[in-house]
Amino acid sequence: MSCPMPAPPALKDLPKVAGDLKSELEAFKATNLKNADTQEKIVLPSAEDVAAEKTEKALIEGIEHFEKNKLKHTETQEKNPLPDKEVVLQEKNHQNLLSGVEHFDKATMKHTTTTEKFVLPDSEVIQLEKGQRQLISGIENFDSSKLKHAETCEKNPLPTKEIIDQEKCA
Repeated sequence: MSCPMPAPPALKDLPKVAGDLKSELEAFKATNLKNADTQEKIVLPSAEDVAAEKTEKALIEGIEHFEKNKLKHTETQEKNPLPDKEVVLQEKNHQNLLSGVEHFDKATMKHTTTTEKFVLPDSEVIQLEKGQRQLISGIENFDSSKLKHAETCEKNPLPTKEIIDQEKCA
């Protein structure tokens, strides 16, 4: 069943075109156009994309067509047991200690004065420290200009080339 084609509009119903544009359109030649190559840019999905889409589709179909009657009934076990008496008592004692410290009345305390005792070292320790200080000051204040020049004498000389050659030959 085909639809009847609508009748073309009457000349008076067509939009009015400016005269200069009308003359350009009438003078138009298709041969003045430049040839251009058209390139279709259709990007096909990669094999990885197709495989990922197939696995996703299979997963969704598996979920949609899942049979609930294959499931087994299970009992839920709670793993959060209540605390025993010892734990409750420990928590109560801890809370009582904290509240006792927080609400302690400082006015009930007695004023005390502290005395600091200085223990002085005995005379032997003082003499040892003086000796150490004298030794350190003697090292720090040492005058190296008072030293005398000394000649070093080698007691174990190295062998000469002749002696080495003789030992090689023997």
